Amino acid sequence: MTRLTIRPLLAASLMAMMGSAMGADEPHHDNGMLGFSQEGATAQQSLEQRFDALLDPADQREWLKQMSSQPNQVGSPHDKANAEFMLAKFKEWGWDAHIETFNVLYPTPRKVALELKGAKPFTAKLSEPAVAGDATSGIRENALPPYNVYGGDGDVTAPLVYVNYGMPDDYKELARRGIDVRGKIVITRYGGGWRGLKPKLAQEHGAVGCLIYSDPHDDGYAHGDTYPDGGWRPEDGVQRGSVADMQQYPGDPLTPGYGSTANAKRLALKDAKTILKIPVLPISYADATPLLKSLTGPVAPSNWRGSLALTYHMGPSTAPAHLTVQSDWGQKPIYDVIAVLKGSTEPDQWIVRGNHHDGWVFGAWDPLAGNVALLAEAKAIGALYKQGWKPQRTLVYASWDGEEPGLLGSTEWAETHADELKQKAVLYLNSDTNGRGFLRAEGSHSLQHLVNQAADGVTDPETKVSVRERMRARVLVDGSEKDAKPEAKENAKLAAAGGDVPIGALGSGSDYSAFLEHLGIASLDLGFGGEDDNGGIYHSQYDSFDHYVRFGDPSFEYGVALSKVAGHVVLRMADANVLPLRFSDFSDTMDRYLGQLHKLADNTRKDTDEQHKLLDGKAFALVSDPTRPVAPPVRDSDVPDIKLAPLDEAVKKLKASTQAYEAAYQERAAAGLKFPASQQQELNALIGRMEQSLSDRAGLPGRPWFQHMIYAPGMLTGYEVKTVPGVREALEARRWDEANRYAAVTAKTLDGYREQLDKLTAMLKKAS
Repeated sequence: MTRLTIRPLLAASLMAMMGSAMGADEPHHDNGMLGFSQEGATAQQSLEQRFDALLDPADQREWLKQMSSQPNQVGSPHDKANAEFMLAKFKEWGWDAHIETFNVLYPTPRKVALELKGAKPFTAKLSEPAVAGDATSGIRENALPPYNVYGGDGDVTAPLVYVNYGMPDDYKELARRGIDVRGKIVITRYGGGWRGLKPKLAQEHGAVGCLIYSDPHDDGYAHGDTYPDGGWRPEDGVQRGSVADMQQYPGDPLTPGYGSTANAKRLALKDAKTILKIPVLPISYADATPLLKSLTGPVAPSNWRGSLALTYHMGPSTAPAHLTVQSDWGQKPIYDVIAVLKGSTEPDQWIVRGNHHDGWVFGAWDPLAGNVALLAEAKAIGALYKQGWKPQRTLVYASWDGEEPGLLGSTEWAETHADELKQKAVLYLNSDTNGRGFLRAEGSHSLQHLVNQAADGVTDPETKVSVRERMRARVLVDGSEKDAKPEAKENAKLAAAGGDVPIGALGSGSDYSAFLEHLGIASLDLGFGGEDDNGGIYHSQYDSFDHYVRFGDPSFEYGVALSKVAGHVVLRMADANVLPLRFSDFSDTMDRYLGQLHKLADNTRKDTDEQHKLLDGKAFALVSDPTRPVAPPVRDSDVPDIKLAPLDEAVKKLKASTQAYEAAYQERAAAGLKFPASQQQELNALIGRMEQSLSDRAGLPGRPWFQHMIYAPGMLTGYEVKTVPGVREALEARRWDEANRYAAVTAKTLDGYREQLDKLTAMLKKAS
């Protein structure tokens, strides 16, 4: 269990900053509610209080127990039953609901096997035994064994090589020691980067197979007691998951960029870019131990060593391993549950709220803990609707299927309805897992103030301060750590100012990707965590109801807190006179991103010069132990002039335009934010499409599906975001011409955004 500990030096400043909110029964409410007149804000707060009173943690507990009672992955009977259960509930609560079905490629294993040959043969169990006190852990019917979906089929026998986390720098370390993975099976541990990059990089380096194991250093006994005594991964626990190359595009591998409907044209399997060619298999640390013990060769560097009781060698192994993966490459239906409440005055503006319902096996934490919070919101909103309240804008609540294999349900739905969504959707609000602790908020930075205001109006169940002030304390403490990253320190400095707590940027890994990064719809991702011990059973048989009620959110109070924060955002977006986006927050964020790019370019040049001096001076050769030789690194290319001037100018002009907009908005707010109906609709329509102007139809280099020029998952980080990705990733990869080209492309995109903002300012002034 992780607890927030505030260092003595920070305590006084934190207490002063939080003021009377620390220890207060109710959080402070901001009288200047974004997008509302003073009169409207009072009515909105009353509505939200009525909404909050309708939330019952017992509902979430009951729904979670039912929905996680049987295996719940794509293709299982219970996955469909859950969709039908939710459909009935939405209709009972007064929503216009239906199930939208897509047919997707979803390979499932016919045979998986792993053995070590030689003098000390070993056959891997590749299964997760039942554990005491977990009622579902012994269920085998309809439960898929541990596997990685969208890896290739294969039957290969080859020596093993250990590649640490299997990231690019790890292969550089192998090369410096003369170790080649061509023709080998690599064994890599989870962590350090997204799982799908591990077999992709292994394949690119010539490996014939890939094993991914969970080292206890990352999510096992190094963190705490293992399940069932504690929450962390037991020795036989296995992390399932997708290894599709989703940095190319998510969704059905056979229908890139368009919906996987019954009659859709599908690629041939061999032409699908996101499916790997080599077999991949996840294993437990119990199964990994004999394999790692068989390795010879150099002792692994200190940062490669996990927590198993063995000496970590890099390989090759003393005996070959035999890996078999054979799959059924058929199509399966997925079931998206879509529920709608039509808006009363602006029905053609949509607020879309989503969470997925499919899991790996039972999926109590991931994703059902978030899904039941969504259901609670829908039940409460339905009750308000029956009492006579009508949203001004249309609400669309969606429970997606097929997220775990590759964001299938959300992507196929978004691609199918792309034109309508671009015209109507003004927000996509996502959640996924949920636990106990601190609010995590990431998304479009024009939504930062809205999130802060909503979080300020919800009380944290444990500390009784507002959710926002607990967020602030977390950011301040994280930034104070001696080994804090520059971004954490920067966020702490912003949070210490006492205004909004900065939100993070979105990369990938959940259902917002198609909405934000493909369609350009302003998006948020919300969830609580940091004090629960769910990470150790991630994607395993043990992500169960019994585990969650012990080590997740036992009282379901944080499920209610998520419903409140997300519900308040939805309700404010639904009823605001002016859509509550604040563009100055985006402009300020772009200032910081630009500063980071300049620093990256400067540091890259400095580091390159230093490396060249060391190479030219033979320093690496002089420090290499002749009995354990390590070759010098490959010489980095020279850094030419990096032309960020177009971005400098675009960001400068954007700041001036946001200041003009804020001034015009404040003038209208003082007058009550009242407009003729036609002008209000025109204004909101343009605000709702602002995020789309940050997209470029040509997309990012080598992956046109990703069209947002400010936020994208990294090509070599997986889920982790790369901001201003066209420029940042080119700099990191030393593709200098590309960096200069995308500095100009991104600057042009920002100029288009600014021009739209100037139109908004003119509308506000005209209205006055």
